[in-house]
Amino acid sequence: MRDTLAETVRRPVRALSALFHRNGTRSAEVESDIWALRQVSFQVSRGEVVGIIGRNGAGKTTLLKVLSRITEPSEGCGEIHGRVGSLLEVGTGFHPELTGRENIYLNGAILGMRRAEIQTRFDQIVTFAEVERFLDTPVKHYSSGMYLRLAFAVAAHLDPEVLLVDEVLAVGDASFQKKCLGRMGEVAKEGRTVVFVSHNMAAVKGLCERAIWLDSGTVSADNRDVEAVISKYLLSGTKICQERLWPELEAAPGNEKIRIRCARIQSVNGPETEVLRVSTPFEVAIEYWNLKPSTRLLVSLFLLNEEGGCVFNTTTSRESNWYGRPHPEGLFRSVCHIPANLLNSGVHSIFIKFAQDSKVILYQQADLLTFEVHDIADDRGDWYGKWPGAVRPCLEWRTEQLEHHG
Repeated sequence: MRDTLAETVRRPVRALSALFHRNGTRSAEVESDIWALRQVSFQVSRGEVVGIIGRNGAGKTTLLKVLSRITEPSEGCGEIHGRVGSLLEVGTGFHPELTGRENIYLNGAILGMRRAEIQTRFDQIVTFAEVERFLDTPVKHYSSGMYLRLAFAVAAHLDPEVLLVDEVLAVGDASFQKKCLGRMGEVAKEGRTVVFVSHNMAAVKGLCERAIWLDSGTVSADNRDVEAVISKYLLSGTKICQERLWPELEAAPGNEKIRIRCARIQSVNGPETEVLRVSTPFEVAIEYWNLKPSTRLLVSLFLLNEEGGCVFNTTTSRESNWYGRPHPEGLFRSVCHIPANLLNSGVHSIFIKFAQDSKVILYQQADLLTFEVHDIADDRGDWYGKWPGAVRPCLEWRTEQLEHHG
């Protein structure tokens, strides 16, 4: 009653503020407003699997709360047609004093299931959640992982027509995450709708057929090309830097043992400013000061893709001039050759490590260089769009006819 009366008083004040906002005379209070969601508009068809991505604070969880009727929007509306199963936080809708068995029936009743329907799927829920031994224990004694398993099992097995899942799978272990993604895939194949919020880009790629990128409460991208939306999101704020130079020893990154003087990406066949293509061989050159005499140095280069995954790691262990030999004090230059037709298109970064005797890390530098590999039709051949995978080597094939017919 108190909240209803307070909302009744506040509503005309909000309307008046909105009127001032439209007329361009915003008050100091309106100026300080922060919109969790602003002009977010989209439709999800029956049977679609949609991934919502974005940075922390972008409005993803708020969007699901609006759709779940947990949060009332200040303006606009969110409509869902069908029975909703939502998993927004670990243990949402669970009563801590009730046992796991009782909470299954309670949660099912909240979702609109009849007791007979819950009983039909009860064994499947318990088996999926792997909490048989603790089924009659109050859930307040459950760990966060057990909470998650039971909550997800209930939400996914009670036949919701729309399943809303927030970034709760991060709580579970690797095997359970895999099981959850498999279950969501089964729900999608059954023609039900799934809206999936996650920071796990691999899961979004594998599960979703459409991606929506939220940025500061607005829709920055909405496309069925999930990989393209993810790529735009990951590259937002990324600056290409193919050369870095620190001519002064004291200002160079490093420590009392190693300092980096220069790092650059350079094309083998063309000028250093040439655009790198999939078919372009290039080199990564690193100049560094060794400040510790008689050190057997090993340089290790990690090449990462735009998702932060390691494409490959290579070291100077096969370098014939200095590997295994003590390095005197002085300036050194190590060059790694990257052959053509190895890397896939996209943005990559260089992570470098310096080690002593292949064991002791002397210094490491992340995001030393950032560069983009471009793709054109001549490099793709008959394939359309971006090739899947971290690398796309040009391997030799041979085809021969084994039998003749007719």
